[in-house]
Amino acid sequence: MPDLTLEDVAKQAGVSRSTVSRVLNDQPNVRKDVRNRVQAVIETTGFRPHPAARALASQHSWTIGLVYPHSVSYFFTDPYYPHLTKGIAQACNQSSYTLALFLVDTKEGEEKIFTSITRKGLLDGVLVQSGHHGDQEVIGKLIDAKIPQVVIGRPFRQDNVSYVDIDNINGAFNAVTHLIRMGHKRIGTITGPGQSTAGLDRKTGYLKALSERGLKMDTALILEGDFTENGGYYAMKKMLPAKPDAVFAASDIMAIGAMRAAREAGLNIPTDIAFVGFDDLPLATFSGVQLTTVRQPVAQFGAKAVEILLDLIENGINPPRHIIMETELVIRESCGAGIRK
Repeated sequence: MPDLTLEDVAKQAGVSRSTVSRVLNDQPNVRKDVRNRVQAVIETTGFRPHPAARALASQHSWTIGLVYPHSVSYFFTDPYYPHLTKGIAQACNQSSYTLALFLVDTKEGEEKIFTSITRKGLLDGVLVQSGHHGDQEVIGKLIDAKIPQVVIGRPFRQDNVSYVDIDNINGAFNAVTHLIRMGHKRIGTITGPGQSTAGLDRKTGYLKALSERGLKMDTALILEGDFTENGGYYAMKKMLPAKPDAVFAASDIMAIGAMRAAREAGLNIPTDIAFVGFDDLPLATFSGVQLTTVRQPVAQFGAKAVEILLDLIENGINPPRHIIMETELVIRESCGAGIRK
């Protein structure tokens, strides 16, 4: 059967082309009996409007943008980003939206992309992966341009922008508290970058657990990483002289690097040193010793961001929405659970 047009549906329903368009876009001022007749034809024929025609009729592009500022290298090396993007893309597909991906690695590239995403009619709204201090300019420009926007990750500027995040503080607190309950006393941490809200919040959770359990903070056991495997590896090498008996790494991929450094130093995991990561990505179960970690619902996280953005597109961008999702501690071998020391 050849592709149907609005005119074909209108002819079969005995109405005008504009009436079919109003029904498709759920606009008012269509009598109930006429609406039902048009919908019956649509259901019977399986009619689906061409995206360009749909956009023209509704003044929507039915496209949302996903911007990764200053993170092109991480996008291709950190498995977190593909999992997040997959969740976002699936949610867009379910809502019949197209996803446009924008990767930024330079200031010049950021300016060019901003010109594109603010072009009238190109995008209905924008998701921005953030949580880094350097991303605030992009977020601020989108606010000023009054484009519906949801930030993925708590931004530094949060009073007038919608965002979706996980409870990083509580997730880290639970991870470190578990290590303390296992009997560990010298617990180190490899934090995320100091310019990252996730890194700062996970460090806060680590310090909170030590304080509430009466353990003193030792600066020699606190090393900053960069959410990469090499970052975890080199931070662990610097920490080893301080003789930690357990380490909380602020991401799974840093934990993998840290465990590699510990093995090279002749330490057995978890007999000599225990590890806990953060994310629960598939790589957490790939190594010889499966990683205890804090599970964040990455795909659901992306889907929730899409849900909030579509609500902003349809119902307005004020007041801002702030959504915090919970995490779960997943206990595996690397923390030493079930092993007598």
